[in-house]
Amino acid sequence: MNKQIVLASRPTGEPLAGNFRLVEAPLPELAAGEVLVRHHYLSLDPYMRGRMNEGRSYAEAQRLNEVMVGATVGEVVASRSAHFQVGDQVVGMGGWQEYQLLDGDRRGALRKLDRSPIPLPAYLGVVGMPGITAWYGLLQVIAPQPGETIVVSAACGAVGSVVGQLARLRGCRAVGIAGGPEKCRVVVEEFGFDACIDYQQHPDTRSLAAALGAACPRGIDGDFENVGGRILDAVMLRCNSFARIALCGMIAGYNGEAIPLSAPQLILVNRMKIEGFIVSEHMERWPEALHELTRLVAEGRLKYRESIAQGIESAPDAFIGLFKGRNLGKQLVRLI
Repeated sequence: MNKQIVLASRPTGEPLAGNFRLVEAPLPELAAGEVLVRHHYLSLDPYMRGRMNEGRSYAEAQRLNEVMVGATVGEVVASRSAHFQVGDQVVGMGGWQEYQLLDGDRRGALRKLDRSPIPLPAYLGVVGMPGITAWYGLLQVIAPQPGETIVVSAACGAVGSVVGQLARLRGCRAVGIAGGPEKCRVVVEEFGFDACIDYQQHPDTRSLAAALGAACPRGIDGDFENVGGRILDAVMLRCNSFARIALCGMIAGYNGEAIPLSAPQLILVNRMKIEGFIVSEHMERWPEALHELTRLVAEGRLKYRESIAQGIESAPDAFIGLFKGRNLGKQLVRLI
């Protein structure tokens, strides 16, 4: 039997456990060309909240009563495809379920992993989509120069933590924004940022902007934005002329909150570039990004953290925890 989590109803505001349902389905027989994958880990990411809504977006909305979308890494346990053998380790978009049956001939559905010292769950984080997102947004959108100051919101998360480390490796000053003293400690002591601001200690935009001013005495040249709202407002108050902002996520509005800019005139006054991006639209850069990220992890020069929940049944609660700041680093669910 295959345990699965489906979307039972669309959330209004914050997602609740009742928006999900655990179901079981028998494993079908393999047809010619098909592959059966046993998932070892499931990735939980904030973008999934946006897909739970109906309406226009960059991706199709999650359908009701179907398996929740999500990246997975696992092992081929049965194969009638010439492209995959039993025992192959693979990464794909297997969804919130223990097994996935798919066409082994469908290009791009599964990526076979080389046996390497990189731990399997890292392919869903630092050397997976989150790491590539960090790499692309920093290097292709912000394009940092040595000596510049780069600010990163959600700096203790799977994406933000990589952004700051890559910025430091390119000779920049990296300043994080995170929630709580423990996360700020990890950002500085483990991920090597120059400073980290606890936004929970600054309840209004002016106070947060003042803290940014102290941490960024030369102003802000680049901002990797994962949150939006008052975080972005405070950053913009400290931006230099010709600052570049990479809009990766707007988690402040994922549950339907209004997030207007408080001072949009600064975009003109400072001749700022603000660019949103979706990393899946830039697949041509993935090999280059993965090559660098894998090398840095193997050399011990790129650090990462993981929060791991156990069992498919834990996925809804772990996902809800993403929006309450319960995770530290990449949020995963171990399925074996």
